[in-house]
Amino acid sequence: MVATQKKAKDRSQEAVACCAPGAAGESFAVVSRQSVSADAAGDWSVNSAPSDDQKNKKSASTRPDSSPGAASIQILPRAQSKHPLDLLSAAEISVAVRTVRAAGATPEVRDSMRFIEVVLLEPEKNVVALADAYFFPPFQPSLLPRTRGGPVIPSKLPARRARLVVYNKKSNETSVWIVELSEVHATTRGGHHRGKVISSTVVPDVQPPMDAVEYAECEAVVKEFPPFIEAMKKRGVDDMDMVMVDPWCVGYHSEADSPSRRLAKPLVFCRTESDSPLENGYARPVEGIHVLVDMQNMVVIEFEDRKFVPLPPVDPLRNYTAGESRGGVDRSDVKPLQILQPEGPSFRIRDHYVEWQKWNFRIGFTPREGLVIHSVAYIDGSRGRRPIAHRLSFVEMVVPYGDPNDPHYRKNAFDAGEDGLGKNAHSLKKGCDCLGFIKYFDAHFTNFTGGVDTIENCVCLHEEDYGILWKHQDWRTGMAEVRRSRRLTVSFICTVANYEYGFYWHFYQAKDGKIEAEVKLTGILSLGALQPGESRKYGTTIAPGLYAPVHQHFFVARMDMSVDCKPGESHNQV
Repeated sequence: MVATQKKAKDRSQEAVACCAPGAAGESFAVVSRQSVSADAAGDWSVNSAPSDDQKNKKSASTRPDSSPGAASIQILPRAQSKHPLDLLSAAEISVAVRTVRAAGATPEVRDSMRFIEVVLLEPEKNVVALADAYFFPPFQPSLLPRTRGGPVIPSKLPARRARLVVYNKKSNETSVWIVELSEVHATTRGGHHRGKVISSTVVPDVQPPMDAVEYAECEAVVKEFPPFIEAMKKRGVDDMDMVMVDPWCVGYHSEADSPSRRLAKPLVFCRTESDSPLENGYARPVEGIHVLVDMQNMVVIEFEDRKFVPLPPVDPLRNYTAGESRGGVDRSDVKPLQILQPEGPSFRIRDHYVEWQKWNFRIGFTPREGLVIHSVAYIDGSRGRRPIAHRLSFVEMVVPYGDPNDPHYRKNAFDAGEDGLGKNAHSLKKGCDCLGFIKYFDAHFTNFTGGVDTIENCVCLHEEDYGILWKHQDWRTGMAEVRRSRRLTVSFICTVANYEYGFYWHFYQAKDGKIEAEVKLTGILSLGALQPGESRKYGTTIAPGLYAPVHQHFFVARMDMSVDCKPGESHNQV
């Protein structure tokens, strides 16, 4: 603050002093509030940094009052411009990668680094509570630590940190790094970041998720392997551009599958034309070929043509593209449906903070989980803001296949841990993936070599009409009252090889505090080929020469609950 505030002989002097900005040029903003009541979380506005004259004029009226009955906190230092739960920016990811790479012992080590993921190291829950109490909406000063003289007002929040999973391709080692990201401001230029390594740990005998770069390299290696080329010629395929090779993690069936080696057992499929990108290649699985690939060195280490099974016959109706391209006709009896909100949506957004009806929460996103919902709360009348959940997400999805025949018994896909639901998210399109007034959110990820990729519009937020909430008609008077229900939906969709998953979190308007998680499974089955006249006990024949092995999808949700929890209390984990 300015000098007049520093000299003020008030019992809040200590609190005021610790709010003082740092060196010249440090970024901060003035946040004006008339009230900090829980149901008035929207009556705030952020202005640009004031001049010294403006600060001098306002110094007397904007001094934080640290008395126990304080009704407002008006000057907020912004030494940290991001909420502790905000997604890592592209700049922060780049700084984290450069910091880790610079810490490599030798040029060889640095060149061998492959970056699996760079994510926000989520802070302790008390840090989140502190941020919400004083630095960011919904502004809850009651959550501040208190002394006999009033609340303790911090000068700034702890620096943000990133957690990096790094694979050393040369040594086949996986390491976890923690990097502190300090926001730096200078008078001659805008803010930037610098990083500092806090810790690095090598995790023995594990393999991190595979990357799309590795998938492409594996496909190329297999398709160039002479014995594989000969095996495909036996099946009538000379053009390797028609062949699809999908690497699958080996799982663990014996010591030969030890996680000390980075291995993949690909599944093979074949299109009917090499220049037909709209064709469903998964409708023609290649059965009987066993391939094992060393993904570290990108070489085929095992190959065997175990059994000849003819390729399933060509059938354009198995394609999933437009009707004419597959020999059929699209339906013409479905008319356009438009969702109009002429006055705009009922939700309010600031960065990743969402307010809708009585709900408020923050949106996050990780390469593994995809959508994460943070700090869910409900405004419950006179009871104010009631915490509901600290964190909601889907952390894993596993598909075990029940056919004991090779190779299907080995198909046990962990789509979050082995591939990443978030890394495989779509850029959503209005009118198809979401309807109505849409707010989209982007996400930034590191790629395999340490660059930054952005998935635009990967999270969709919109309102949906949900039918009648309640209705009653008085049979004596004939008068009726009816109310429609509405829900807020936050969603993303991802593709992992042949399968699509749509993840939806619904927040309902009714006063029962209802939150619903929904997963929509779509995409294409992982199929097997049959000999003429053959059938399988543990699968369903769906077309001549084609069957679907029995399988199940298990979704694992992590729900870190905080129902009516106060600061410092234990959270209820489900």
